[in-house]
Amino acid sequence: MTESRRVWGIHAAEAALEHSPDKVLKAWLDDHRMHSRLKALASRLDELGVEIVRADRKRLDRLADPRKHQGVLLELDLPSERGEAELLDALDAVDGHPLYLVLDHVQDPHNLGACLRTCDAAGVKGLVVTKDQSVGLTPTVAKVSSGAAETVPVYRVTNLARTLDRFKERGYWVAGAAGEAEKTLYELDLNLPLVIVMGAEGVGLRRLTRERCDFLLRIPMLGGVESLNLSVATGIVLYEALRQRGRAAP
Repeated sequence: MTESRRVWGIHAAEAALEHSPDKVLKAWLDDHRMHSRLKALASRLDELGVEIVRADRKRLDRLADPRKHQGVLLELDLPSERGEAELLDALDAVDGHPLYLVLDHVQDPHNLGACLRTCDAAGVKGLVVTKDQSVGLTPTVAKVSSGAAETVPVYRVTNLARTLDRFKERGYWVAGAAGEAEKTLYELDLNLPLVIVMGAEGVGLRRLTRERCDFLLRIPMLGGVESLNLSVATGIVLYEALRQRGRAAP
């Protein structure tokens, strides 16, 4: 599912033109702020044949409300994010031992894109992110996901603790990844209706998120490195859950 979405700011616009130029539908530019980077953006948009609307700052302020647009706003044809109501509908329609992934305040688009790619490969039913302090479906995420942004539903929720409670009300177990957990993922039964929660790099799970977890798990670390990259750790956990389900390819 795709829909028209807007991104703003010079960095976001440059990323869109680098990774998803064919997804850019329309652009708004501030004529009074045409410095070198905006001029380069305007030139690239013109090359692509994208409709450019010349707008003043007040109009861009309204369109980007209230985020900093830096004089540019793009309308893109990107995969749509879904909300909590759609997540609950999806949960009610699924049976068996489904698997969901939750990312707690993860802000790196490369990590989100890589996690989406692994979710697609591991048969994850959906990925949940928080409304605030989390990256969404950006052109960079779509690029890194290698198409998985189109196949794995992404649900953006306002209150993660409440959402985890909704999972549990529907019979799901919530497992949080934490380096200090007593048991490794290989010692636990993951062949359950399961929600795996991963915290942001360098921060881990927030207190309220951790309190909603039914159990914690850790990945054994035998060397001198204390932790793994978030997307790598996510892949390890998801594939152990898949292995226990007996669905991994020989």
